[in-house]
Amino acid sequence: MANESAAIVQKLWNYCNVLRDDGVSYGDYVEQLTYLLFLKMADEQTRPPFNKPSGIPQGLDWQSLLKKDGDALEVHYRHILESLGREKGMLGIIFRKSQNRIQDPAKLRRLIELINEETWVGLDIDVKGAIYEGLIQKNAEDIKSGAGQYFTPRPLIKAIVAVMKPQPDTTICDPACGTGGFLLAAHDYLSNNYQLDKDQKTFLKLSALKGKDIVDNVVRLCVMNLYLHGIGGDESPVEVGDSLVADPGDRYDMVLTNPPFGKKSSITIVNAEGKADRESMIYERQDFWATTSNKQLNFVQHVKTLLKINGKVAIVAPDNVLFEGGAGETVRRKLLHECDVHTLLRLPTGLFYAQGVNANVLFFDRKPASEKPWTEKLWIYDLRTNMNFTLKTSPMQYEDLEDFVCCYNAENRFNRQESERFRAFSYNELMQRDKVSLDIFWLKDESLEDSENLPAPDLIARDITDNLESALEQFRSIYEDLVEK
Repeated sequence: MANESAAIVQKLWNYCNVLRDDGVSYGDYVEQLTYLLFLKMADEQTRPPFNKPSGIPQGLDWQSLLKKDGDALEVHYRHILESLGREKGMLGIIFRKSQNRIQDPAKLRRLIELINEETWVGLDIDVKGAIYEGLIQKNAEDIKSGAGQYFTPRPLIKAIVAVMKPQPDTTICDPACGTGGFLLAAHDYLSNNYQLDKDQKTFLKLSALKGKDIVDNVVRLCVMNLYLHGIGGDESPVEVGDSLVADPGDRYDMVLTNPPFGKKSSITIVNAEGKADRESMIYERQDFWATTSNKQLNFVQHVKTLLKINGKVAIVAPDNVLFEGGAGETVRRKLLHECDVHTLLRLPTGLFYAQGVNANVLFFDRKPASEKPWTEKLWIYDLRTNMNFTLKTSPMQYEDLEDFVCCYNAENRFNRQESERFRAFSYNELMQRDKVSLDIFWLKDESLEDSENLPAPDLIARDITDNLESALEQFRSIYEDLVEK
């Protein structure tokens, strides 16, 4: 990123630190930036050389904000947010249910001045996108906010897209899109690896990418992120809603997704006593193989439905999807029979901003109906055993995934070679395992054999914390299941 853009990031972030003293979180700050940046850029596009008609109603635009100060500014800003939230298209998505979190008019005025100093439309798209991506990542690193569950590490996304190899005419969906990491990475891959003609560029900008997420604030960040990368038109490529409620009817060539962790629904209900409870959503769908409240198992079934015949999926899933009995076993049996489940990447701990989560990436292709099982071999790459990463001091880099990308052999995945970390398991072997468990390891943990090779104390402490968090989550799930019965 250019020095100029790095300076803008620092300027914006320094101001975030000032606002945090007033109780404005990273998430709230990035959200307010989203509103103001959109208004500023819409204003810039009405001027030369663009001279576009403004999509913002007069009196609710950037210029109207510049004319206000003090309490009048705060009142007018609130009015803008409420009014634009009722608009249609991308405008309505960005400002949907928006609220002003900056209660001090003087600080709001200062933020408006900071944004007004820059010509945002004049910045290269990559620079604008990098600035905003940097702010989103900062937000995700604020672990207390819980925002990290919507942020998938970018090196992992890049590696997944590299082996999935989308084509210029590929339609791509992320039904749990978070801040848009997979959609952006797919866009960048297509832009950088192909000489796209005019029609292909238009298709990529307006039609190729679709996303959905259940959380309003996250969709807002995602839509703005795509907009800053030049993706989308008047209509938003991303919508708000619960992807699992029903089969949307649309089918795609490719699904890339990292659904939120946690077995229960994120929907909250208020009971008769006025107490808020997380509702255990059970989705009754004819296209599902099993009915369960396990959100990850539902997403595995949902992404299968979203695919065209011969469509391809890469889905991040926690370990429970690999070994859980009951509905889990039913889903795995059906998946192995009806789809070509060809690759599993076992991810290391310390990747995500959620404690106690061991995750994997499952790759499979949807196939036409057949009496014979479509899965012949499941290739498993173990990137977990003897691998240590932390979010801040030792984050995973793309280089750490290059061996997996090489072993995957996307050019011809039917010509793979086994290695220390990469092994194949036949369909018959998998079916003979207890509950058809795909939770398979073969490497020895070196730290258990030689005390001299023990990890650093902070890594040991983190592993203990992760295991305790994971155990608590499982106990909580058992308790909730018992209460429901």
